[in-house]
Amino acid sequence: MDEKRPTQRLDKWLWHARFYKTRTLAADMVSRGKVRVNARIVKKPAASIGPGDILTLAQGREIRVIRILGVPERRGPATEAQANYEDFEQPNGA
Repeated sequence: MDEKRPTQRLDKWLWHARFYKTRTLAADMVSRGKVRVNARIVKKPAASIGPGDILTLAQGREIRVIRILGVPERRGPATEAQANYEDFEQPNGA
């Protein structure tokens, strides 16, 4: 039996995982080509992503590289959001 991987829209995932303050801002960053999924620039906010995908994104002056571990159902507290990804490069001071 083939198990289906859980997926979510890219803009919604970025907002739920607290990388951007609003979903509109997340969608704008994707549309402007500021987010890569598995090393490819994605310009469609509705692109499907899920566990195992690698995202490279601009967040302020930082470039973040993360692996998606889960698909959150809501925009919860930061600790809950952080459980859904593995950060390869911690921002300055971390």
